[in-house]
Amino acid sequence: MSGKTFLDTNIVVYLYSGDEPKKRSAALALIEQNNIVVSTQVLSELANTLSRKFSLSFDVVAQAVAEVGDACTVVPVMPDTIAQALALAQRYRYSYYDSLILAAALSAGCQTLATEDMQHGQIIEDALTIHNPFGQ
Repeated sequence: MSGKTFLDTNIVVYLYSGDEPKKRSAALALIEQNNIVVSTQVLSELANTLSRKFSLSFDVVAQAVAEVGDACTVVPVMPDTIAQALALAQRYRYSYYDSLILAAALSAGCQTLATEDMQHGQIIEDALTIHNPFGQ
């Protein structure tokens, strides 16, 4: 993948999961590339998942969020991102939170969105291609 790549939360969570070593390796390979972007939403969802689903302490969660924040460009979710997400949700029929990921990726100028939750190969707004890094 060339250009900027946005990582959806599900990809970032695999960095801290011991259950799926192949997906963890693929996520590690992605985050080690240049031009990797996440949003404040992704960091928040990561914190929630690690604390609630994985039952990690808040100290460990804070360290994980800092690691991801340091390894990636982080874009904030702003009111205009929310407005764009609502328009994208209506147009593409994704959930609001998936559309917020799409809007953040578009606002950051990303060419690729790495996720396993949306339609692989779909092009959003003639600018962003959805890519499942784990294959079909």
